Amino acid sequence: MSHYQKLTQHFKKISHFQHLASICGWDQATMMPSGGNDARAEAMAELALHVHQLSTAPQLGEWLNNAANETLEEIQHANLREMTLCWQQATVIPEDLVQAKSLAGSKCEHAWRNQRNQNDWQGFSKNFAAVVSLSQQEAQIRAQANQTTPYDAMLNLYEPGVTTAQLDVVFNKVKAWLPELTQTIIAKQASESFIAPQGHFATEQQRALGLKVMSLLGFDFEQGRLDVSSHPFCGGVPSDVRITTRYDETDFVQSLMGIVHETGHARYEQGLPKQLAGQPAGLARSMGIHESQSLFFEMQLGRSAEFIKLLAPLAAAHFPAIDAKVFAVDNLQKIYTRVQPGLIRVDADEVTYPAHVMLRYEIERDLINQTITYQDIPELWQQKMQAYLGLDTSGDYKNGCMQDIHWTDGSFGYFPSYSLGAMYGAQFMAKMNQEFDVASAVASQNLTPIFNWLNQHIWQKGSTLSTNDLVINATGEPLNSDYFKQHLITRYL
Repeated sequence: MSHYQKLTQHFKKISHFQHLASICGWDQATMMPSGGNDARAEAMAELALHVHQLSTAPQLGEWLNNAANETLEEIQHANLREMTLCWQQATVIPEDLVQAKSLAGSKCEHAWRNQRNQNDWQGFSKNFAAVVSLSQQEAQIRAQANQTTPYDAMLNLYEPGVTTAQLDVVFNKVKAWLPELTQTIIAKQASESFIAPQGHFATEQQRALGLKVMSLLGFDFEQGRLDVSSHPFCGGVPSDVRITTRYDETDFVQSLMGIVHETGHARYEQGLPKQLAGQPAGLARSMGIHESQSLFFEMQLGRSAEFIKLLAPLAAAHFPAIDAKVFAVDNLQKIYTRVQPGLIRVDADEVTYPAHVMLRYEIERDLINQTITYQDIPELWQQKMQAYLGLDTSGDYKNGCMQDIHWTDGSFGYFPSYSLGAMYGAQFMAKMNQEFDVASAVASQNLTPIFNWLNQHIWQKGSTLSTNDLVINATGEPLNSDYFKQHLITRYL
């Protein structure tokens, strides 16, 4: 057996345990009774430790070195590159820190579910302090190993090859035009009237509509399912994708687009190369590319005029007791393209959304680089919300700095992926439109050309290419935020 073959067997074993961890995490967020959390947290910490031990096995370094001298095909070279990166990222962190962070994260995230509802920053911050401290320790260790800043070291876990310096250039460019564009759109929409949804939207009916839309978007129900959680997410594994949403029985709007968003994530997972299943090169390329798929589905496709025309009769059929005027195509389009600064990121429109991301990015960057402390977060949140969106969150932790799940388990470095994803998604749509008429395909209810393009250029590539090469191969150029700006101008002005 070659050293490369030994590596593929070993990483397949790691993948199997990660599969179990993912399903346990899904269950924790959706089905598990609250009394099971302490035992589950300990079990998941033990599992995280086991995966870490497998990922840092002493023989891996030798196998990786020897495999580099073996005759490999191009795709095997790509897999070896990704294996090496996984090994380097794992070996730098000591076992006790891996276990401690997993335990602290599970405890903080579970308590957060109730503490957020109670607006309990003081209670939350006691658990959060440990998560921040352990994350800062991890960042320092990774930074020393990679000769980077602590935040860049954490960012690299989600966006390999991307740096704070690059993000600052991209985000500063967006900051230069976004506020004025937002105000121009709001002024334009001020004279537009629409009928807001009113009445009772039963969870059962919302779920049925969501499942119908998932089918329209090509979700494979033999390899996935839809459930409910306090924070929508996509989890599981490519052969068993678990997506969740949350329902508000006074409004179907957000839940439905939440499902469209998570279905984008799911289609990417279900489309990953099966011949590389269980291998690092068979995984999604980066969180930014993952978000590009969910935001392509939700924003580029889901809120387009042509898709709304498909959605309108479906929604009307599922809510027959509601005023039919709500589901008129023009009215539904106005609802789904309404621009209004709001407190909640996951409910934000696509114009104001980048402001939410930049706010979080700036806070987590400074927190991990230790130029601020976790106690500074509420005040900084208030200042930035006022500056970027003109909103007041003083004393409102539930709808302010406690609204997201990401920081509860130490996922620092994740937030930039959301806006990178929006930019990639706009760039992919622009390229797609150069090759065929996307609007006509949607209008004719034939979404296959869209899915085929994504499958060929994104899904089937897995992690065989770097993010930059993936984007260049798909569109002919690296990330260009101008496509995102042009998309917003075209849709809203």
